[in-house]
Amino acid sequence: MDATSFITVSSASKEALKTATLLKTLGVNALITGENGVGKKTLAQYILPKAPILEASNLDELLVTLNSVDEIVIVNLENSPNIKKIFDIINSKNIRVIATARSSYSNDTVDNIFSIKFDIPPLEQRPEDVSALIDKFIKEASSLFSMHDDFNVENFTPDLSENSNSLRRQVMINYLLQDINDNELMDIIQNYLVDKLGSNSDYKNFLHLYEAPLIKAGLYKFKSQLQLADKLGLNRNTLRKKIADNSDYL
Repeated sequence: MDATSFITVSSASKEALKTATLLKTLGVNALITGENGVGKKTLAQYILPKAPILEASNLDELLVTLNSVDEIVIVNLENSPNIKKIFDIINSKNIRVIATARSSYSNDTVDNIFSIKFDIPPLEQRPEDVSALIDKFIKEASSLFSMHDDFNVENFTPDLSENSNSLRRQVMINYLLQDINDNELMDIIQNYLVDKLGSNSDYKNFLHLYEAPLIKAGLYKFKSQLQLADKLGLNRNTLRKKIADNSDYL
């Protein structure tokens, strides 16, 4: 694992990489905290590239592994069912550990074992990194789908709810769908609906799948309800009712 997989455009990400690079030369334990998808695991692998990587929740596998290594990466420390037992072994065998956890995680045993702790801020606080990640994911999508690199970001609002995890998924979906044709789109909707149909009011329940995107696209394009009503062949009151009916999706 090299540093190129961790995006460093913002000052926060540059500082995180600087700390990780320093840790590569030191023999101390470190805890990297942050939300899901901010790059914690990537930096942990960068610090200890040859160490096994284990989920803290998998206690049995973790205990077995600790008997045969001198360094280890443990991810999602907050999910451990017995953190004390793990760190008793780490201390007794003098195993070097780089671990990750959510930002709010606190534990006396953990606090005592890590010499260095640093937090990686969420992407919403690192807008420069968001742009770089979008470019990275576009190139990844282009290679994966064997398509061109063009991607219209003009109307693209990044989904940062799960940081790079949600952003990558969003870019992949939007990249794949940007050249979709009518039949492909209908196939997707059909596959989505086939296991959901079954009640006596399904037509009403799923009408928003058509109406909401049509209204959103129309309001974006025509900028006014009056023009949109005219283009859709509806009177303004009917359009207003449909907007109210689909308010949860607009």
